[in-house]
Amino acid sequence: MPVRILSAFTLLLFGSAFANAEDWPQWLGPDRASIWDASDIVESFPKEGLKVEWRVPVGLGYSGPAVVDDKVYVLDYLKNKGKLINNPGGATKLEGEERIQCFSAETGKVIWEYKYNCPYEISYAAGPRCTPTVADGKVYTLGAEGNLVCLNAETGKVLWSKNFKTDYKAKTAIWGHSASPLVDGDTLYCLVGGKDAMAVAFNKDTGEELWRSLDNAETGYCPPTMITHNGIKQLLIWHPASLNSLDPETGKVFWSIPLKPAYGMSVTVPRQHGNFLYVSGIGDEAAWIELKGESKPAAEVVWKGKTRSALFCCNSTPFIEGDTIYGSDIQSGDFIAVNLKDGKRLWATKKVTDAGRRDRHATAFIVKHDDKYFLFTEKGDLILADLSPDGYKEISRFHVLEPTNEAFGRPVVWSHPAFANQSLFARNDKELVRVSLKK
Repeated sequence: MPVRILSAFTLLLFGSAFANAEDWPQWLGPDRASIWDASDIVESFPKEGLKVEWRVPVGLGYSGPAVVDDKVYVLDYLKNKGKLINNPGGATKLEGEERIQCFSAETGKVIWEYKYNCPYEISYAAGPRCTPTVADGKVYTLGAEGNLVCLNAETGKVLWSKNFKTDYKAKTAIWGHSASPLVDGDTLYCLVGGKDAMAVAFNKDTGEELWRSLDNAETGYCPPTMITHNGIKQLLIWHPASLNSLDPETGKVFWSIPLKPAYGMSVTVPRQHGNFLYVSGIGDEAAWIELKGESKPAAEVVWKGKTRSALFCCNSTPFIEGDTIYGSDIQSGDFIAVNLKDGKRLWATKKVTDAGRRDRHATAFIVKHDDKYFLFTEKGDLILADLSPDGYKEISRFHVLEPTNEAFGRPVVWSHPAFANQSLFARNDKELVRVSLKK
């Protein structure tokens, strides 16, 4: 079951829309690069464990928290009727409400909440997937059935909203809308679906549609991603048939490369590294792509992954450092390092998730801090580790949350945490927790 995953690559792309670097205002952090810029952070965990500042109840959800200044934003689901059964190939019908809650980062107390009726008919129906996006005093949430809401971040007042089913005749994908909305300048970009509306750009303040682009039978789950190459911005949209580069101003296509993951699961976003992109998905679909073009962007595939080679991510976005990419391999469940020059695997380990015999889709979310890495695993563990081409070295591990969901017969928590205020903010289907990482 996919959990959207996304990256973008430089804070300059987002102008002044987001708050300071110590905030975590959206999916994968301030610039969607999975990097935490914070000082006075632990270099190893104390023997007695990390300090838990508070725990507060929340509802169902795969959606990660967002943190700006002294507020934490969480999107969840309050089930009123129906039995939750995780069938990978079939939908579950539930009755309930999607809810946006704003908590005090200091105390965990609820500041405001907004909820709306939202029946579900999706697979793995335990709540919304998309992390809230907070920018310029507004919070944007996208629910599993396509309800896009813009609220005042201070008060929770609804400023505008869209319903992808009614406004765009978009059919909800079997695993629900999973592409966290992207803000760049004055524009909000969303993966919508519907006729000629795979990607839609909105005025972030008014909700006015600016353009719509692309068409495909399946929508997929990969969030919009903004990159810059040779001084030209490109909006990347990966749907189940192809990876597409669009002009962010008009929606016109710069270039398109066929990339077809299994089961329509275009999930993990492309990772940019200099003049290259790495894209990967289930079904041994992975490519190392060179960005080209001076006045007009272009691209070509350098190499494609082969079975038991390269890295095939789905639930969690990989991380590139130097000539090496690290991530959770969807088929083997291993945590793997791959040489980007040729796609060959350098090492693999099961120590990160230790998922047991049924380890397909084993998941660990990666965030770099200074020269070390925080890994949040599907078992609810936070790991501090060294990652290098030579191997995996675990420094510390702390159990943060119980895995309250299920996948392939094992308990999991598939929600990306936030790192802000010298702390970890993480959630499962029952509680939100703040854990101090201050030295």
